[in-house]
Amino acid sequence: MGEKKDRIISYTEKLLRLFPKNYKPEVALITDDNFKLPDGLKFNNEISYSEIIPELNLPPKFCPKIIFTKAGKTDLLVVKNRLHFYDGISMQTIGDLIYMLKFAGVKKLISIDEAGHLDPRLSEGSFCFVYDHINLMGDNPLIGPNDNQLGVRFPDMSDCYNNKLLSKSQKFVNDNKLRYTEAIYVGLTGPSGETEAEARFYREVGGGVAGYSIVPENITAVHVGIKFLGIGLLSRHLLADKMAEDNRSEKEMENDRKSSLNKANKEVNEILIKLIETI
Repeated sequence: MGEKKDRIISYTEKLLRLFPKNYKPEVALITDDNFKLPDGLKFNNEISYSEIIPELNLPPKFCPKIIFTKAGKTDLLVVKNRLHFYDGISMQTIGDLIYMLKFAGVKKLISIDEAGHLDPRLSEGSFCFVYDHINLMGDNPLIGPNDNQLGVRFPDMSDCYNNKLLSKSQKFVNDNKLRYTEAIYVGLTGPSGETEAEARFYREVGGGVAGYSIVPENITAVHVGIKFLGIGLLSRHLLADKMAEDNRSEKEMENDRKSSLNKANKEVNEILIKLIETI
């Protein structure tokens, strides 16, 4: 067994010992701390990620919570308050969490992330399905020695947002007569905002939305064989010309961002439990 896999297995064994009785999650959900989970989830228990890997010494505000829930009849493992590259967390540490989910039995991963939209046809307060990404984060969770027991050295990223999973999700939304959009996600480091020139560039290279979180999670999931569904909550616009015309104060912009995020959060929560059961 490879050294990295040994480490992941040891983390997973700690996690499995804390699972509720007869709890076997094949679906996991990763969100930020400000994402309000749907009311219909059935909660069993939660633990701090520091109970699994205390040596990380994560400050409480950076430390994920692992929540054991059930969405309808489906066991669902929730990671709330995801690890962020912009907080100084390494890509490899972010990747370790995804590997651990795999060895805990997770086969499908839904990642929900706040994003800014680059496309004038999109609007704040809505959500989109991510169908591809452009990695402009300047790093990759797979850099370094590869453990072939986790995945191949050069994983194929041509179907990184699993088309079958995405199609099922789109059909479910269409069947329920709900609106949605789809977009290419541009992965950025943050935490500084985007300049007008950057926003224009991201749009010109094909981006539809931009965010700080999904890309390293997705790359690791593909490496280890987890099917991945990305959902963006559109909370702000990144339209270069419109940015120049924006006369709102910083406080007004932040209030509008929070309002749009809450609206998008509510839209997703209307379908999330049934979506989890469907996929």
